[in-house]
Amino acid sequence: MPANYSVPMDSPKSPDLLLPHGGYLKLRSYKVAEVVYDATVVFCRRFHANDRRMTDQMVQAARSGVRNISEGSGMAATSRKTELKLTNVARASLSDELLRDYASFLQQRGLRVWPKDSREALAMRARLAQDRAKHLPRGKPGVIRLTGLYGLAEFVDKAEPELAANAMICAVNQAAYLLKRQLQSQGREFLEKGGFTEKLYGARKRTLSDRSDGSDKAPFCRNCGKPMVLRTARKGAKAGQPFWGCSGFPDCKGTMPAGA
Repeated sequence: MPANYSVPMDSPKSPDLLLPHGGYLKLRSYKVAEVVYDATVVFCRRFHANDRRMTDQMVQAARSGVRNISEGSGMAATSRKTELKLTNVARASLSDELLRDYASFLQQRGLRVWPKDSREALAMRARLAQDRAKHLPRGKPGVIRLTGLYGLAEFVDKAEPELAANAMICAVNQAAYLLKRQLQSQGREFLEKGGFTEKLYGARKRTLSDRSDGSDKAPFCRNCGKPMVLRTARKGAKAGQPFWGCSGFPDCKGTMPAGA
């Protein structure tokens, strides 16, 4: 007969000491950053095929943007500080590195960098805000169109250089903006709820407090059956000595020696 490894139903449940963590796959910032990473690989393969150093720098910046989001989400279990730090690394990799590379690509080729409030940029951002754009009008034959966020890599692979690079700038800006909002949210949560060290201290303090009255091995009152509480005699021959007193006091005055 196989051994029985089942846990008794009345066994105490251990407190969950870890902070909320994970769930990064549901974050919009992660989804956008991941698309930016994939599209950057396509962009570099197409436009920087002979510049290995530039390709490595841009791909690494894009990869840092997405991977630091997932790593920070996991580290949140034991360190809010590390989560904040890694989220900011992701933001900086995109907005301070990758964004500048796409702008330089356009400037060095004499192509236009779209102003953020231009008609083209606004239309591009609106299209990227949708995972897959619905009800698109029929386009002209041979015209490459962005079909939504998840169509960015395909668009970059076929569009004219100015369109491709500006589309990437819009997507990178979107990811960086979402990460900035995420950082603000993480900071507020840390201020309101504290971090892992504070939670450990609180759990330990509660455990010691729960055990301070000896309730984990307290006997029951022989008079009324209620659990007894460890108390200390204040006067008489046994002043200063511990004893068990009924928790129903003063209705029940049952006592027992502490060693009972």
